[in-house]
Amino acid sequence: MNKTLKRTDLLWLAFTGLAALVPLVPAIGGNSFLMHVLILVLLYASMAQAWNIIGGYGGQTSFGHAVFFGIGAYGAGMAVVTYGMTPWPGALVGIVSAAVVAVLISYPCFKLSGHYFAIATFAIVEIFNRMFLVWDWVGGALGLDYMIVEEGLTNLMWYDSKTGYFYGALILFALIFGIVRFLEGHRFGYYLRAVREGQETAESLGVNSTAVKLSAMALSAALAALCGAFFVQYNLRVDPGMVMSLDTSMKFVLVTILGGAGTLAGPLLGAAVLVPLQEFTRAKWGGLGGGVDLIIFGVLIIIIVVKQPAGITGIARDIARRLGRKPDAGKGGASLGAA
Repeated sequence: MNKTLKRTDLLWLAFTGLAALVPLVPAIGGNSFLMHVLILVLLYASMAQAWNIIGGYGGQTSFGHAVFFGIGAYGAGMAVVTYGMTPWPGALVGIVSAAVVAVLISYPCFKLSGHYFAIATFAIVEIFNRMFLVWDWVGGALGLDYMIVEEGLTNLMWYDSKTGYFYGALILFALIFGIVRFLEGHRFGYYLRAVREGQETAESLGVNSTAVKLSAMALSAALAALCGAFFVQYNLRVDPGMVMSLDTSMKFVLVTILGGAGTLAGPLLGAAVLVPLQEFTRAKWGGLGGGVDLIIFGVLIIIIVVKQPAGITGIARDIARRLGRKPDAGKGGASLGAA
């Protein structure tokens, strides 16, 4: 028991040490390609963690999160481009709008179950994508391109350095992961997991499954919209294909599944694999490398699903369990021999 505690303490100390070094990365990485990759890792991990609330902990496989991500992106983008404001009020409007839209479209969808629910969310992404393509108020198919404005925290925009974006992504990551960590130990988190394990059983114990799922979806959508608001500030443009696409929705899901759905560390582990793979293949092969990362990522997903459905987190847990058993197995054998 003491050895197990010591091993756990060492792991947490190592994690804390790495976390303490993360804010120092800009001093080492500067304005390099590595900084760009790290920013995207933090952003994708945050996006996946937002989906993890409803998809991992709630057990509702939604392929519609690109809609909420896009609403947040368009909220911040329109505030800057259309109305000449800072992105903050637009991001807030996008977050609230995404939560409201999530509740409105999820209520009828939650009457479906399993693959029927997943198919319905697929259709929702396509509906919103087509609608935004022809909606002139949001820029239509051309989207929104940012103009030159004063850089700094007020406009959440920097031109000469990625340091500001890195710290912004780090704060976003800490906020979303902190919320999910809080939910894990909160009553609502237990209700959500109970609904995932068996909705009828949870309801027989007094859990209002509809209210729990709608609340989780609203929170998940709001956090996805927050990620979208950061995304548009980092890319300085937005159009329907960038944010409201099935490709974007699949990344929410696949990153989480690869790392480990329903776990706190899973989205980060999945993003740490996908983003470097995506960015380095693009940098190495350019247009010729388009899709190579997805092929490799798809093979990894197949292997993970077949070998360990719990993802990279499950693999790490199995390794730790095996390492932890060896001393105990030796002691057990010695005691049997002595007897």
